[in-house]
Amino acid sequence: MSQPGRLLAALAVLLAAVFGLDALFPPPLARAGHISAMVTDRQGKPLRAFPTDDGRWRFRGDLDKIDPEFVEALIRVEDKRFRQHQGTDWIGMARAAVDSVFAGRIVSGGSTITMQTARMLEPRDRTIGSKLIEIIRARQIEHRLSKDEILELYLTLTPYGGNLEGVRAASWSYFGHEADRLSDDEIALLIALPQSPEARRPDRRPVQAARARDWVAEKLANYGVFSEADVADVAALPVPGRRRDFPDRAWHGTAKALASGPRGDVRSTLDSSLQAEVERIALTRADAAGPEVQVSVLVVDIPTRAVRAIAGSASRDRPGGWLDLTAQARSPGSTLKPFIYAMAFDDGSAAPDTLISDLPRRFAAYQPENFDRMFRGDVRVSDALQHSLNVPAVMMLDKVGPERFAAQLALAGASPRIAGSASHEAGLAIALGGAGLTARELAVLYAALGDKGVAKPLVWRADAEPASRALPGQRLIGEASADEIIRILQNGPTPEGRVPGRLTENAPQIAFKTGTSYGFRDAWAAGVAGDLAIVVWVGRADGAPRPGVTGGDVALPILFEIADRAAHHLRDEGAARGRLTAEARPRSKGAIRDFSADAPPQILFPPRDAELWAGTVDGTPAKGFVLAGRGEGQLTWFVNGAPCAIDDAGAPVWQPTREGFYIVTAVDTAGRTSRVRVRVLTGPA
Repeated sequence: MSQPGRLLAALAVLLAAVFGLDALFPPPLARAGHISAMVTDRQGKPLRAFPTDDGRWRFRGDLDKIDPEFVEALIRVEDKRFRQHQGTDWIGMARAAVDSVFAGRIVSGGSTITMQTARMLEPRDRTIGSKLIEIIRARQIEHRLSKDEILELYLTLTPYGGNLEGVRAASWSYFGHEADRLSDDEIALLIALPQSPEARRPDRRPVQAARARDWVAEKLANYGVFSEADVADVAALPVPGRRRDFPDRAWHGTAKALASGPRGDVRSTLDSSLQAEVERIALTRADAAGPEVQVSVLVVDIPTRAVRAIAGSASRDRPGGWLDLTAQARSPGSTLKPFIYAMAFDDGSAAPDTLISDLPRRFAAYQPENFDRMFRGDVRVSDALQHSLNVPAVMMLDKVGPERFAAQLALAGASPRIAGSASHEAGLAIALGGAGLTARELAVLYAALGDKGVAKPLVWRADAEPASRALPGQRLIGEASADEIIRILQNGPTPEGRVPGRLTENAPQIAFKTGTSYGFRDAWAAGVAGDLAIVVWVGRADGAPRPGVTGGDVALPILFEIADRAAHHLRDEGAARGRLTAEARPRSKGAIRDFSADAPPQILFPPRDAELWAGTVDGTPAKGFVLAGRGEGQLTWFVNGAPCAIDDAGAPVWQPTREGFYIVTAVDTAGRTSRVRVRVLTGPA
């Protein structure tokens, strides 16, 4: 072989060895995959941050979440030829060596951003051998990743003291916000800290941190990034004196959203405003019920099955509060009765007006009885469902078949926990809560009821909503049967102070069912309000009984309150709604000439869906509300069907004495009517 041939062969062997070693010993990029996660609401508002498994805060350094001015300033200070070199800046290393010789000490190591990244991936003592390894690793990294990917890796791993790694974690901990918008002093501090993270921690060594920050600001001024005025402004500001807490809201919902897909930053389906309302309501109601009581709530958007709000418990400070009680199987009480009747409607064995016997009856060894231990003879199916009569429900389940009923629920995604060896007669107890279901499974069923009988899984991540909307789903009950059940449940007995659904106008119609488990252990309310399915559970986490406490007493008022707040928050995406006081007076100047004689009366006060405050001021009751409207002739006024009082001046005055929802009706001389629905509050204005 000729001399050139031998040289080429040797070169080929060398290259093969290099590439072979590169393949055998790749850079350990996997460490950057162990990251923290930030879960936001559906609009990107931070809800909760999750550390890594080893307790570190290390968020992925995505460039679209980091201020580009910070990135450019970082490159100018740390590696100004970053975009040009292939991992090692030989010019920079030579200059660093010369500077160190003249200074008599190491002034700068000359490490590029890529070399620093290699060192963070494989921490070693700083020796000449380590530097050589970093040079090789840097070349390997440059071969595998783009410049932006290398930057993101660096911004993920940079140490900031303690358990903080990466610029996003540092920004959250020291400044309390994301790193996408940083001030000049924040930029300078975030560049300065990684050079000596423990010695410059601002929460422990503020003087050293400020000195390093100001030095970086001056350096950026030398590069033309900062002005002299910027440097002075930075120097005049203190460094953060403490670490801030990371976002920590919506504990159970964010955990479920994070677990529903790949780990990383997650945009959940939750609505932060509604979530806050649900958490507040759950805690307030639990506090009123006693120290051992918990409340759990689910609010689901029916078209997408997106969970808009969840309270897995009322508080982690209460017994069982760390548990997500929406995922705990409990006896559902009577909440499954609507689906029994719906399947009977599907079969043609019953209809809403069908008469059914409510009399004592034995099914082999099983003899159900009504909650009040009374029997009503022949009743319509719709009445039996509205009043939650037990014997008719068991008779219907006997016709449908408990095995078939349980199988249909399971296909829909709600598998009843029932003994595998249960007999037909024992299976009939499902009608009265003789099986275990979770609040999430009930939400699946009631969302199906509000979606023409089609069941779909719940969705926890915003990016899954479009696919869920398009999903055909699993048919649970027929469309016509679902509509019939909704109509029946909309006209059930409402909580005290609430207007029956059939009398409301332009307000969310709530189709609801309550449930109380055997021994008063679980109190339920589940329903459909417009495009929302809502499930509420009240009880003790340990399953202890609460004698006499029913779903209608404690869970149903919560459901109605949440439905009201949800309509407020989700209708206008949080648009503000004013609260009116009793002293308010409407202005109607010029109104008469705009009024058509053929139109029904127009109610000027109170406005539709208003919240009226009727409390006391310094112990003095607020004045009554003066009702106002315009129409043909003199208007006659009614509140919840009762005539309104007239004051000495002939004006209609309404003096409510208790909180609740009311229908205000105006009737003109031609008999035409108009109604508005309002809510009266007596708490603090």
